[in-house]
Amino acid sequence: MGPPLERLKLTVAYDGRPFSGWQSQPNENGVQDHLKRAFSQIVSTPVRLHGAGRTDSGVHALGQVAHVDVPRHKMNPATWAAAVNAHLPTEIRVTRCQPISSDFHAQYSAVGKIYRYRIWNAPVFHPMEVGRAWHVPQRLDFDLLRAASDQLTGTHDYASFAANRGKAAAITTRTIHQIRIQHRKELVTLEFDGNGFLYRMVRMLTGAIVRVGTQRADLNWIAGLLTDPGKTKSNCTAPAEGLYLVRVKYT
Repeated sequence: MGPPLERLKLTVAYDGRPFSGWQSQPNENGVQDHLKRAFSQIVSTPVRLHGAGRTDSGVHALGQVAHVDVPRHKMNPATWAAAVNAHLPTEIRVTRCQPISSDFHAQYSAVGKIYRYRIWNAPVFHPMEVGRAWHVPQRLDFDLLRAASDQLTGTHDYASFAANRGKAAAITTRTIHQIRIQHRKELVTLEFDGNGFLYRMVRMLTGAIVRVGTQRADLNWIAGLLTDPGKTKSNCTAPAEGLYLVRVKYT
C-alpha cells in the first residue's frame, strides 16, 4: 500500500505555440505530458494528471485547470508550484496550487468555461501579435458583430459549429450565457461564457461572427445554421492562435 495522497487543484497558464495541444500525445509534447513529467520527477513515480478539457495545438490558456494526486504533507502548495515550475518549459506555468477535496475532478466538476478570442483589426499586422491574435485586415462592422453574437447566444443545438474529433458528439446542445465584444483601437476581443463547448466550437463561432461582420454573409446564414443544425457546417473557422482559455468555472 502506497503513502497517503492529497489532491491538488492546479491553475495553469501556457503559450500554446510550442506544444501539441493540451492532451498527452505520442510525441509527449502535450502540455499535459510536460506537467505529468514534472510531477513524476519530483515524486520519483508516475502520476496521473487530469485537465478540465482539451485545447488544440496553438491555443493558449490563462486559466486551464487540472488536478493531481501527490504524497500528503510532502510540500505545501506554494512549494509544489515552485518545484513544478522549475521542471517545466518557460511557456508553461502553474499560477496557482491549492489542496482540494478528493471528490473534486477538474473536468467533471466544471460547470462552465470562459474563452477569449483576440482579433487584430488593421491593415498591418503588428509583429508582436503574431501567434497571439487573428489578423483580420478588412473593416469590421460592430453593429453586425453584435447582432451575430446576440443571435448565437442562448441555448441552441450547435452541431453546425462543431468539428468532428474522430466521431461526432452525442449531444450538441449547449448554452452560451454571453458573448461580450470589446474593441480598443486595433484590438477586438470576443469573450464567450458558456456551460460547455464542442470541439472547435469557439473558433467556428468566431469565424461565423467575423464573416457577418465583414459582410461576407448575413444574419440569415447564421439563422439557417441554427435552425437546421448539422445539415451544413459553418465553413469559416478562426485560427487557433487567437484563442485563450480564460477560466474554468466551478460551483
